[in-house]
Amino acid sequence: MLVIENKSLRNAVRIAVPFVIIPTLIIFGATVFEERRYLIVSTGVALFALLLFAAGYEKKPTGSRRMIIVAVMTALCITGRFIPFFKPVTALTVITAIYLGGEAGFLVGAMSALLSNFYFGQGPWTPFQMLAWGMTGLIAGILAKPLKRYKWLLLVYGVLAGVLYSLVMDVWTVIWYDGSFRTELYLSALVTAIPHTVMYSVSNFIFLWFTAKPFGEKLERVKIKYGV
Repeated sequence: MLVIENKSLRNAVRIAVPFVIIPTLIIFGATVFEERRYLIVSTGVALFALLLFAAGYEKKPTGSRRMIIVAVMTALCITGRFIPFFKPVTALTVITAIYLGGEAGFLVGAMSALLSNFYFGQGPWTPFQMLAWGMTGLIAGILAKPLKRYKWLLLVYGVLAGVLYSLVMDVWTVIWYDGSFRTELYLSALVTAIPHTVMYSVSNFIFLWFTAKPFGEKLERVKIKYGV
């Protein structure tokens, strides 16, 4: 497994990959590449998500153990997408990020979108889903301490995560419809998507309410037992 030992390089990767490289790759792919090339973009996002994950730890054994837990959480997210209407993907991604770090949360969110879409349907929208769920996890990792301490704040974050998902996905909606980004179309898309955004936010609220504590306790025990 790749290990980034230089601390300055790790910090640079943590900033550049999620906030610059991946968004640029996705926008470039959506506006320049032909639609059939979306799998190239999705693969690129996945590889950079792995690089970001590698930047989240210093020692190879720790990263390997964390990867196993991330794989399990990703599998649970993929399974959860089969639940009608209410999807636990965001809740599980957020919980992973709080207890294993934002880099792990980003990887779970991104890979959940990519792998589950082999069943639900791959398309130019997949990289945007990877970014939306990935950023939800990354931000949750940054806010881990207050989110872990205050349940009400965690629930509010879950609601806002539903809004974040719509904000990212409606960028794709506008580009798909118009071939470029126009603010008026974007605002219109946001308004049209309000019912779906509300349902998604409520879903996040419910799943975090019921799963945050039991999943969190299990992840804490795993971390202590295996020295993650």
